[in-house]
Amino acid sequence: MSENDTTRARTEQATGKVKETVGRVTHDEGLEAEGRGEQARGDMRQAGKKAKDAVKRLREH
Repeated sequence: MSENDTTRARTEQATGKVKETVGRVTHDEGLEAEGRGEQARGDMRQAGKKAKDAVKRLREH
C-alpha cells in the first residue's frame, strides 16, 4: 500500500473515531453514525489496498 493511501485510510479511521466519540458524548446520533461510517470507509480502503498489494506480490513470483 502506498504511503498516501495508508495515510488517507488511517486519517479516515481516526477522524471517524473522534466523530463517533464526540457524538456519543454529546448524544448526537447523527454525528456518531457519521463517525462509524467514516471509520468503515477507512477500514475498507485499507482492506482494498492490502488485497491489491497481495495480488501484486503474487504476480511477482
